[in-house]
Amino acid sequence: MAAACIFCKIVRGEIPSFKLFESPNILAFLDINPLSRGHALVVPKHHGEKLTDIPDEQLKEILPITKKLVLATGALNYNILQNNGALAHQEVGHVHFHMIPKPNTTEGLSMSWPQQKVDMDTLKSYSEDVKAKM
Repeated sequence: MAAACIFCKIVRGEIPSFKLFESPNILAFLDINPLSRGHALVVPKHHGEKLTDIPDEQLKEILPITKKLVLATGALNYNILQNNGALAHQEVGHVHFHMIPKPNTTEGLSMSWPQQKVDMDTLKSYSEDVKAKM
């Protein structure tokens, strides 16, 4: 864990939080600046800034616990969000997953989706490049 990381401090109990779930590998707690009622964060206890920095073993519980949070909050519409890097809107340098209920048009996550036009040959070439590296 990183000494100055706010999420590491929450994991260590140095900063109070409204814990919803805890296991040896992850912690889930309410966001203190929620976009809607029930907005929660699920964080691996292993410190890493980006998803690729977290060992696979530390990620196994993330989605099952996020799913349980959805069910426990009763959210019918919701977003699961995980950002990596400042350009992708990551504000805390510790991997975290948001579970954000979307109860109506004014609460929850608002976003745009600026689609790009791309031809099929370009997509095919790119998919082959990625598959070769998997």
